[in-house]
Amino acid sequence: MEIASRLDVSQQAISYEISEKTRNLRLYDSEYAGHLTYVRKHHKRTRGNTIAEHPNLRKTVTDYLMDDQSPELLSGRIRKCHRDIPYVSGRTIRKFIKSPYGRRIEAHRRKTHRKRGKRKLRFEITDKRMIDKRPKVIKDRKRIGDSEGDFIASGKTGEGMLLVVTDRKSRATFLEKIHPVSIRTMENGFRRIRRRFPELKTVTLDNDLLFIHHKDLERKFNIKIYFCHKHSPWEKPLVENRNKLIRKYIPKGSDISRYTRYYIQKLEAKLQRRIMKCLDYKLPKEILEEHRKRKKKT
Repeated sequence: MEIASRLDVSQQAISYEISEKTRNLRLYDSEYAGHLTYVRKHHKRTRGNTIAEHPNLRKTVTDYLMDDQSPELLSGRIRKCHRDIPYVSGRTIRKFIKSPYGRRIEAHRRKTHRKRGKRKLRFEITDKRMIDKRPKVIKDRKRIGDSEGDFIASGKTGEGMLLVVTDRKSRATFLEKIHPVSIRTMENGFRRIRRRFPELKTVTLDNDLLFIHHKDLERKFNIKIYFCHKHSPWEKPLVENRNKLIRKYIPKGSDISRYTRYYIQKLEAKLQRRIMKCLDYKLPKEILEEHRKRKKKT
């Protein structure tokens, strides 16, 4: 402590100097400590800014990097296969890439390792009726028959899709398996839903390619179709919420073509039996049945 105060350094520095730079429990030797510091400094691992000072190392690193090799894998190869050049870590190689000596490598890697952005739609659905034009009766959920629709897609290795249509007022959800995926099978799915839900009047959809002939769909089923804005799934929150529930039974990445129609029907019935706080703890099925009974009386 007294030595540290006189030299104006920390006690840890004095402790490190004594413990690391003494020979086999002998007294501290300043000449030996200075020599040991010199040896460690000149034999330690090569730094990023000194790769350029070793011609063979710089050529090797540059050749591998221009061949799109990973810095970490390159570091391991240098350790195992290139004993004639100094070893450098992957972190050191990355520092070299970002240094003024690695500008050419950095430019090459930026071209070949460019991040993929969002894919732009290669098609455009024309003559759309946008969600902004929906009347107030739809926005306020005043009647049964105004619905939201969406698809649940299979995983990368799967096939088929699941068509989900949910009524905004009753929260009744209808499911149809679409396999193979085509406009024709999608229309057949809508037709089967329409048979079970004849009250269907409007559907709010996203900009999926399958709806490119939406005008024909309107004429065939006597409904009005409204489209959300691109990349705006929150504009149809009800069906998005149903998709989350469905994912409990059809996990993300599943192959929907492997699910039977019987399983889909059982799942639809389960969603119809779901207790809803927003419906005063009634079931969607009950709300729909009450509506149909009132309609029969009138």
